[in-house]
Amino acid sequence: MNTAAALTVPAAAGPLGAVAPGTAHADTHADADADADAPSGLPDFAPVPAEAFGPALNADGYHVGRISGELYWVTDGYYQAMFLSTARGVVVVDAPPTIGHNLLRAIDDVTRANGRPAKVTHVVYSHSHADHIGAAALLGGPDTVRIAHADTARALAGDADPRRPAPTVTFTGRHEVEAGGEHLLLEYHGPNHAPGNIFIHVPAHDTLMVVDVLFPGWVPFGNLGFSQDVPGWVAAHQTALDYPWQTLVGGHLGRLGNRTDAETQLAYVSDLKSSTQAAIASLDPTEFFAKYGPTGNAWAIFKTYLAAVAEAAAAPVVAKYTGVLGAADVYTLDNAYTMLESLRIDGDVLGPFGIR
Repeated sequence: MNTAAALTVPAAAGPLGAVAPGTAHADTHADADADADAPSGLPDFAPVPAEAFGPALNADGYHVGRISGELYWVTDGYYQAMFLSTARGVVVVDAPPTIGHNLLRAIDDVTRANGRPAKVTHVVYSHSHADHIGAAALLGGPDTVRIAHADTARALAGDADPRRPAPTVTFTGRHEVEAGGEHLLLEYHGPNHAPGNIFIHVPAHDTLMVVDVLFPGWVPFGNLGFSQDVPGWVAAHQTALDYPWQTLVGGHLGRLGNRTDAETQLAYVSDLKSSTQAAIASLDPTEFFAKYGPTGNAWAIFKTYLAAVAEAAAAPVVAKYTGVLGAADVYTLDNAYTMLESLRIDGDVLGPFGIR
């Protein structure tokens, strides 16, 4: 069954910034030199669309930019954090280790220019994962208010990681942060990427931060971002769009997002789901059972059949989104496999392994 004709996608978002130094297509001569020195056997991938890249990084390897007023974001091209400079101090959301001390430098850059206090008064954790808050111990001191969902607090208590200090304030549904006359609204809509992963809305600045759900300009990271609740993760796309915002901080990669980015990823995920359902319905499992069944190797049946379904599901989606989203050919197969497993386990779309 050819599913490609049925797939739809809104127009891609326009460029939001310059290409970062060192990106693959920034200098064709550098590319040639790099290819000559590259280890043999590494695969080649399609060029990343220019629209996927964000602003250039500074000499210290980061970019700090104003979102609106005194709301700022920081990126190293791989991860993102956000902070709000207020009359009383700074509210920081997330502290990725790869940004690390550069987050403090970015805060110093901004507060030196605006004359406001550089002291970090609040740190908000989007969720518990170390790749997003593993530098939290660098921020603030004993009197800093650290805020997280109760599920995030439980996960951190179990991890006992000194780089991720325990939150001092927890909530379960909704919590408002007020600092120096500024407000951030924290809300939990159920597990998605991880239990406790929250939506951070800054209404006065038309900005939403939700991490590891939307990846502006790119396909989701492998295995649908290694999300622990795939149906919840899929639903979180529409939840994000239900908020009123114009700027998205997604937590990853080198640029901010807009509503078209969110709609494009929702279309990608919807297309992936439809293509996977079609592949389950159309792929004949007979040869897999005939080959491995007589040997009694049940895992070989599962492995080869599921891999073939994922490949069939991924192919039209890769073809459609290459040139639209960065790395469509890198992670769509992984994402198709995870979608397949979620449809089987969460959605009861069992194919040849259903009720007999």
